[in-house]
Amino acid sequence: MKIKAKEKKGLVEVKILLDSPMIGKEEAETRKAEVDFLTHVTAKINGKVVWEASTGPFLSKNPYFMFNVQGKKGDELVIETIDNKGNTDSDKDKVK
Repeated sequence: MKIKAKEKKGLVEVKILLDSPMIGKEEAETRKAEVDFLTHVTAKINGKVVWEASTGPFLSKNPYFMFNVQGKKGDELVIETIDNKGNTDSDKDKVK
């Protein structure tokens, strides 16, 4: 997971590149691979949820998200993901 967060005039532009094959059931049968995709992505700034997305295998491999939220330099941004197996992952970065 790669995170970039940059503040400009009170808005924080967040860019996230997630690491997931995003393989659904049909593609898994064709490729003889395991079903593996993200189901939920959450962004928190200083512990407060500021952005959420429900996802599925309809997204491309290694999905990319970009959004703007209110914040300031030095705030702690945490990105959490949940996959279809219930596994969780998180990463954090400081707003620059």
